[in-house]
Amino acid sequence: MALPKRRHSRTRGRKRRTHQGVVIPAITSCPQCNAPTLTHNACGKCGYYKSRKVDHTVTLEEKTRREE
Repeated sequence: MALPKRRHSRTRGRKRRTHQGVVIPAITSCPQCNAPTLTHNACGKCGYYKSRKVDHTVTLEEKTRREE
């Protein structure tokens, strides 16, 4: 098996790991129903995006009705 020729410094290892951090998603509240939604996405509860109804969205209430 291959072995490292020299030990990597702490700085070098930490620089390599800078891109591995966890990104927390940006969550806002829907202006129509005040449900938490991801930014730049239609609301999953009411189906509105930028104060407009998006036709192709399936709300949570419709989804539960379909499953029953």
